[in-house]
This record gives sequence, structure tokens and C-alpha cells, in this order.
Amino acid sequence: MKLVNTFRPFMIAQVLLISTCVFPAHAADTPVDVGKGEYDSACAVCHGLNGKGDGYMATQLTARVPDLTLLAKHNKGIFPFDRVYQVIDGRQEVKAHGTREMPIWGRAFNRQTSIYFENYPAQDMESSARSRILALTEYLYRLQGK
Repeated sequence: MKLVNTFRPFMIAQVLLISTCVFPAHAADTPVDVGKGEYDSACAVCHGLNGKGDGYMATQLTARVPDLTLLAKHNKGIFPFDRVYQVIDGRQEVKAHGTREMPIWGRAFNRQTSIYFENYPAQDMESSARSRILALTEYLYRLQGK
């Protein structure tokens, strides 16, 4: 499986940094999987714990929840990194999708940052949201073919 090389090198660095981040609440040698944490807290409710589209809220939605483990397979074996990022971010409208049931996580992540950190500069809130979406997109890449 190939990864589309259309994203910038600094995005790769951010994903690697986030994916290997260590928080003080954990043992010093235990890396935190930020992407999985984001997935478990924001996506699993609809997409299921394994990304198969079988989350407990999936039956409540009007549209079928996609199996996220097949994204690369449905794209000629290439994980559509940029497309997945944009769908998660949600701030760029995808007209072909019609009505959007999936939450717009770019806005949600920005709001969450402003709640957790008082007087956080706007550009840092945007950077925080981008980092979380990159970690989540990278985690979805790891789910491919499972």
C-alpha cells in the first residue's frame, strides 16, 4: 500500500512528533498513541472500535457509516491522506456528500483548545487542531487492511 505524497514534509514531522509524544501521566518509556486516542474519543462511536463502521450509533444515522479499513483498497491501494484529512477537518465543504452528518472536527478541536487553555493565541489553536487531525489521519492509515 502506498501513501500519497501530496502533503508537506512539515506535516510528516508533526505526525511523527505527535505519534511518539510522551505525557507525564504515563511511564517515561510509554509512548502515547495520540491518533488512537483521538479516534477512540471522537470516531469509534459511529465507526466502531476497529473502524469497520459498526459503532453503536451507526444504526441511528441515515447514511451508512463507511468501513474505514477499506479506504486505501477503494482508492487503488493508495491511502488518500489529503482527502481523509479534509473529510475529518470538515471546514472545506464537500458538495458531493450532500448533507453532512459527520461532525466538523476542525471546528470542534479549535473550540476544545480554547476551553482548555485560556487566552490561547488563535494561530496556536489552529495548529493544535491540525496536529490532532494529522494524528487521527495517520491512525486511520494504520487501520488499512485490518
